[in-house]
Amino acid sequence: MTLLTDARGQPLSGATPAALAHYERALAASLTWRGGADALLDAALVDAPAFTMAHVLKAWLLAGSRDVRRVRAARPWLEAAAAQPAGEHERLHLAAIGRVLADDYEGAAALLGRALEARPHDVLALSVACGIDHLGGQAERQRARIEHVLPAWPGDLPGWHSVRAMHAFALAECGHDAQAEQSAHAALALDEGDARAHHAMAHVFEMTDRPAAGARWMNANRQHWSHGTAVAAHCWWHLALFHLAQGDAAAALAVYDERLRAADPGDLSALFDAAALLWRLRLRGVDGGARWAALADAWAPHVDDAFCIFNDLHAMLAFVGAHDWARAQALERTLLRSRQRPTRHGESARQLGLAACRGVMAFGRGDLPQAITLLASLPAQAHRLGGSHAQRDVMHLTLLAALEAVRRPARRTARGVSAGEATLDTRLPLARSAIAMPLA
Repeated sequence: MTLLTDARGQPLSGATPAALAHYERALAASLTWRGGADALLDAALVDAPAFTMAHVLKAWLLAGSRDVRRVRAARPWLEAAAAQPAGEHERLHLAAIGRVLADDYEGAAALLGRALEARPHDVLALSVACGIDHLGGQAERQRARIEHVLPAWPGDLPGWHSVRAMHAFALAECGHDAQAEQSAHAALALDEGDARAHHAMAHVFEMTDRPAAGARWMNANRQHWSHGTAVAAHCWWHLALFHLAQGDAAAALAVYDERLRAADPGDLSALFDAAALLWRLRLRGVDGGARWAALADAWAPHVDDAFCIFNDLHAMLAFVGAHDWARAQALERTLLRSRQRPTRHGESARQLGLAACRGVMAFGRGDLPQAITLLASLPAQAHRLGGSHAQRDVMHLTLLAALEAVRRPARRTARGVSAGEATLDTRLPLARSAIAMPLA
């Protein structure tokens, strides 16, 4: 029997015409970071229970998370996919998911690279591989990966706008701002509802120090990113940063209260943004009050995850901001145990995570010399914390605040601010890329 193929020519084992239509819509939703993919895949699998790539996409939607619970939840979908007929290319996806579940992200990236060599139009493999690159702070690899397949992509192939959006973000992270903006606009000309491209535009404005223009863009395009997308809370965070960069801390705090505080406490991406925004506000002298305790409570279930240093760092910001030293010390103990283990988390704890989290703790305790020593000593590979430049800048800004407090102790004392509540001099510009610091 002849296999059906997707819109990019990839053979699909077990698909039916009706299931394929649901799958294409689910894939498009996942690529543009819009909701609804799970329900569409459920419908596809009702019509075609042996549709291998529908099971695979279900698994990838979970396995691409920073939340270890969601990642583990991908296993039943992998097992269901593995029980179906599969071609050679589909088996590469199955093997890559297996590598993620075995905590071998580099192995998964290599397998997806093989899949893209064989089929450069496999936009799912490209998207997932770029996500793995981002998790590991591998922006240059992400850009190279996309640019390797670009010549094979005709402009009329479904998914092209998503490829342009991926490229825009990678270009922005690598400092190619003008090209990034051009690529994001090209993606949006094809699909103005591509939330991934709107997110890339937010990073372009962030990296080029145009907060007023960024705020105008985000507000003008709010209908495309603020409802029914996986990136809504994060885009609100970007808007708050634009307010903060213009000196409007009240507007930034309002975004926290109206958008981030109300987010699902089980959504780790929203918890990242909440912790980073409250901490930046603290560095500007804004008291987060009871917000910190609520945020620390939301992060508490993740103290023992030992899964991702990026998560640990943001949890530590919440615990220190709340003066919740019991949880902060519990997280420190998790890092101490993990660094003894031959795991991905153990390696990053040894290289970066423990020092970064202890630097935040020292800052919160008012031990500014220790905070400076720890934060300034992070190696050049600190980008391996993962995330974007905009997200990692929180470490840079904390170091700047500690340096400023030590440099001007008389001013700090005159304001009645303790060392543990050191604030960033508002005359210092917000860092955009941390290029000048060891955290680059």
